[in-house]
Amino acid sequence: MKLNPQSTAMLVIDMQRDFCSPGGYAQLLGLDISRIQAVVGKVGQLLLAARTAGLMVVHTREGHLPDLSDCPPSKLQRSIAAGAAIGSVGPMGRLLIQGEYGHDFVDELQPLPGEVVIDKPGYGAFYATRLGSLLTERNIEHLILCGVTTEVCVHSTLREAVDRGHRCITVSDATAASQPEHQASALSMIGVEGGIFGRVTSTAACVTMLMSSQQEA
Repeated sequence: MKLNPQSTAMLVIDMQRDFCSPGGYAQLLGLDISRIQAVVGKVGQLLLAARTAGLMVVHTREGHLPDLSDCPPSKLQRSIAAGAAIGSVGPMGRLLIQGEYGHDFVDELQPLPGEVVIDKPGYGAFYATRLGSLLTERNIEHLILCGVTTEVCVHSTLREAVDRGHRCITVSDATAASQPEHQASALSMIGVEGGIFGRVTSTAACVTMLMSSQQEA
């Protein structure tokens, strides 16, 4: 598959300390964050290749305003029941609150100047954000998705992107789910009905594809 760097963007989804680091929201929920931490290096490889090829790079962060006015009551209640109330104080500040240390990206995957950062209150990156208009302005056709978690924020973003007409590639080993069985299921869903949600590839194959597109540009 050939990609045009000018019409391709990479979405790095929610590689935040609250999801990837000890003491963050995900660990306080009881999730095994080692699975999430394991993809940091793979995402780093993709970022390097995307930057070298000249792709538009978009980083997303899930979180809420300090007064929680953009957090639906149902979401807040679910987080309370799960033992990690959104807005409560954790080791890295208030959980999933914009501006807190835990809300920001892990050190290894910090955006470069000029790269797009999308702060989102929902699971999908299009809901209540400017992402859709930015991709339209740049005439982006293809999206490469990586990040966490596969079954929630990655899939939510993927499905809306497909509905908006984007051709999507999800990188299997640069995404992580909360549990192994969720990862396998979420990836297998992408390929139903002849690839209804696009295609799945590996980090190595994606890097090779990006290097090839750069050479042909």
